[in-house]
Amino acid sequence: MKFGLFFEMTTPRPWGPDTEKKKLEETLEQIVLADNLGLDHAWMTEHHFMEEYCHATAPEVVLAAAAQITKNIRIGHGVRHAPPKYNHPARTAEMAGTLDLVANGRVDMGFGSSGSECELAGFNISNDEKHEMSYEAIEQIANMMAMEPYPGFNGKHFSMPARNVVPKPLQKPHPPFWLACSARPTILEAAKHGMGALCFSFLDSVEAKAWVDEYYGLFKTDCRPLAHSVNPNFSLFTGFGVHKDADVAAERFLNGLRFFQWSLNHYYRGGAHKPGRVNLWERFQVEVEELKKTEDDEFVQRQIATSRSGIGSVESVRKRLRDLCDAGIDEVTFIMQMGDNKHDHICESLELFAKEILPEFKDEHPALEARKNAELEPYVEKAFERIGGRKETHIPDDEIEDIFAVNYIAKYGKEEAVLGSATEPKR
Repeated sequence: MKFGLFFEMTTPRPWGPDTEKKKLEETLEQIVLADNLGLDHAWMTEHHFMEEYCHATAPEVVLAAAAQITKNIRIGHGVRHAPPKYNHPARTAEMAGTLDLVANGRVDMGFGSSGSECELAGFNISNDEKHEMSYEAIEQIANMMAMEPYPGFNGKHFSMPARNVVPKPLQKPHPPFWLACSARPTILEAAKHGMGALCFSFLDSVEAKAWVDEYYGLFKTDCRPLAHSVNPNFSLFTGFGVHKDADVAAERFLNGLRFFQWSLNHYYRGGAHKPGRVNLWERFQVEVEELKKTEDDEFVQRQIATSRSGIGSVESVRKRLRDLCDAGIDEVTFIMQMGDNKHDHICESLELFAKEILPEFKDEHPALEARKNAELEPYVEKAFERIGGRKETHIPDDEIEDIFAVNYIAKYGKEEAVLGSATEPKR
């Protein structure tokens, strides 16, 4: 089983002039530490307008900075918003290709669409169409990175003519593709499309095994790859914080988990939000005691009740991770930068994890991965057979239309010169 870190760049109020700069610096320090300790992934989400909860609005910039100061850890978009009104597919392909070169072939591309009206309405995206927009865009992003040139596309939600989208990524045909999954339906979509499942639900080991088994069962029987390669992997998200004393771990990390879940509910399931005026951290302090009274109720606060098992002593956290490994989880992704969790405590916890827990999982991983790959190999070929074989990357010369240049300077320069002289101020 592999391990990753997940970053939202949560930045609760009050904000000082250097608050966001400090958060960015701490994020990069934690990624460097994770690289040095042998963790496998550094994932960063993309969200917009979700003040306090998430300030990771330009993850490609932070991930590019991280790529320059790390050597081995993979750099993951967890996730890039796929609907074209967020990010035009050509711009995503160009960004991913460039980032993969900067990272020396260490990029993973996760895609999603968001479920928050705060974001969707901000970009004039319909919740009813967002998934359709995403799948249309994801397929074309893969084509743009793998095909030379990209033959063009006339779709429902975006269209563009043939262009050679450059630079191409170092990984061929493109970096591994993942899909953000917060519930069973999207996990099934990930399997059907041949994408890794980035599961953002807090699951216990019994639920995890059921979801993993269903994912791989569907991958084997009904996968029709959306991209040019498949990525059969299941990554599970969890709150995390380990200390030799379980009470210290809870004191350091549990309130951050509470704020994470509370602020998530505010943006996805809550009521009114007044941009630039609501103080989420202040409101959380008022409501946290009531929240504590219900967090053991699996129906009311099920997410917290489940994810708390990732916060505790070395022994209890090891058991939680072992249970997930036995359930078939391929990677566990830790979220630690929550609420006002302290940077030093996060680093200390990672160091303890790397010393006391990580080695046993790292030692057994190569054999488990080799066995899994051997098992899935024939199913990968069957998946491409369902769509008529591997996708073409070569376009015949006679199918590539010329682009006829227009000399806009010659066409409009004289008119602009006349207009300019008419509006030029008298001396």
